[in-house]
Amino acid sequence: MSLLLATLLQAAHGNTGAMPNLPDDLIHRPPRSNVIEAPANPTSAWLSECLDQLAEDPARAHSKAQIRRTETSGADRVIANHCLGLASTELGLWDDARAAFLAARDETPEGENSARARFGTMAGNAALAGGDAEAAAAMLTAARQDASTAASATLEALAAIDQARALVALNRGEDALNALSAATQLEPAMVEGWLFKATLLRRMDRLDEAQTAIERASDLAPVDGQIGLEAGVIAVLSGREDSARKSWQSVVNTQPDSPAAQTAKSYLAQIGPAADTPAEP
Repeated sequence: MSLLLATLLQAAHGNTGAMPNLPDDLIHRPPRSNVIEAPANPTSAWLSECLDQLAEDPARAHSKAQIRRTETSGADRVIANHCLGLASTELGLWDDARAAFLAARDETPEGENSARARFGTMAGNAALAGGDAEAAAAMLTAARQDASTAASATLEALAAIDQARALVALNRGEDALNALSAATQLEPAMVEGWLFKATLLRRMDRLDEAQTAIERASDLAPVDGQIGLEAGVIAVLSGREDSARKSWQSVVNTQPDSPAAQTAKSYLAQIGPAADTPAEP
């Protein structure tokens, strides 16, 4: 048995996760687009200007949004908090981002549940990034409720996925799995839900279920590097080294210059060639 395989098996039975990059993806992931579209009007025009500035100079956008927030009310203030939250996110000011998104949510009229769900999800992500998983879980639970009231399956699924990430950080694996199951039922074509579900099931040593989930993710996104990495991890933990090699090699073949390919190459190097592969001279 290779050193990598032994390490993976030991980690699996300890429910600590196997690979350095994959388990953390349940908690940390690249941000989604957090821009809420609005009809063309002076308020949305100001938001567009702020977003343009955000791409060039987030610190200046942050200051501009702070000033705008103190000088306005109603929808204008909501939009100012929206941009302030985005600028704070770019600057890594998680407490500022959380406060701004919460203010935007709370000042959004009760009947506009879709916007409230989006702002609540952003606030929850900021709280999670700032290390407050408990608060993040509560915010994301509220965001799911707002999305459900708005009858938006997509928003509810997104909030449920992020809620699961917060619950994983709190070591509440079964609750996180329930959230991911809800997300995949609400939006069966959302790849992220199936990938995270597979990763969590693998960490819980429920490999048959993890295999089913990763196959669904692969059907939806055949050349996704993270899916290929996770499929290989599940395979090697299940004793299928050849399948693991194929999964990781497929990542290298389809995305040779990606970070996922570099990770796949390291896994392949550690697991070694198949027993029937002739050694190079």
